This record gives sequence, C-alpha cells and structure tokens, in this order.
Amino acid sequence: MSHHEFSGVTVELTVGDITAQPDADAVVNAANAQLRTGGGVAGAIHRAAGPGLADECAPLAPISPGQAVITGAHGLPNRHVIHCLGPVYGSDEPSAELLASCYRTALRLADEADLGVVAFPAISTGVFGYPVRDAAAVALRTVARAAPDLTSVSTVRFVLFDQRALDAHQAALADVSGDAAR
Repeated sequence: MSHHEFSGVTVELTVGDITAQPDADAVVNAANAQLRTGGGVAGAIHRAAGPGLADECAPLAPISPGQAVITGAHGLPNRHVIHCLGPVYGSDEPSAELLASCYRTALRLADEADLGVVAFPAISTGVFGYPVRDAAAVALRTVARAAPDLTSVSTVRFVLFDQRALDAHQAALADVSGDAAR
C-alpha cells in the first residue's frame, strides 16, 4: 500500500475489495442514478449490505451526476455508505468537473458525519468508461485540494480493482504531491 499526506489527511492506495474495509467509517459506492443494485462496485456493495440498503436508498433517488448521498451501511462492516453518481464519460459534461464534484461532495458528507476513514473506488472508471489515468488525476487533485478544509476525515483510501488502476493512481499521486511540494 502506498500513501502520501496532504494537509494532515493521509491518502492510501491499495488493490482490494471495497466491501472488505472493516476499519473504514464509510465506503463510497459508485452508484447509479436510481441508487439501485447494479453491476460492478454498486452490485458488490448492495450484495454485501443486504436488501436494507436498497430500501434506505429508494426515497433518496434519483441523484444527478456529481451528487452524493449518505446512508447506513447495513450488512457491511462500516458505519455508512456514501453513494456518488459519477459522470458517464463522453456523455455527462464537463466530465472532469462532475467527477471532482463526486469526491468533493463525498468528503464533505463524511466530514459532516464526523467520520475518520473513507474508502473510495475509482468512480466512473468501470461501465461509465472514464479513462483510469484521467480519473485518477481528477480524484487525487480533488482530495489534495479538499484536505485543508476537512476536520474529521483523516484517511482517504482508494481501493482499486487491479494493478493497472493502482499504477495509474500512483502516477497521479506522484504528480499531485509534486505539485503540492512546489
């Protein structure tokens, strides 16, 4: 696992399963607009959480690209799930701003709920088609910019699907930490 600190917030990068982060106060769901179970991360989170999550989500839907909502975690080992709707690449524009809004809004919700550790997947990089390198750059830049304003969030963990996604996030982290050092 690689990590870097921005304004007192530790950013961790790891390959793993977003539903198996027992030390995280919240996991972030790469949700669909209806906040229903689906494929990819959303399917895995809903399967692990059980039907209570879908029941709690139903009245909160629909959400728009760039928006996020927070719920309980039900059968997951966490306190909360933060559901973000990322942009569909090439369709929801401006995609970089909408993706940044997902991370910003999720971090704000976590901070307002007094959470310490938040685990994110690589939002929009699955079926929504966002190129992993570009998405990683947006995600890490957004977290670095948000860090000084966070009061309770101490760790932001990116739980990535495979080595390729990890490599892209490590490159983006090096770029962003290089910028921060200048």
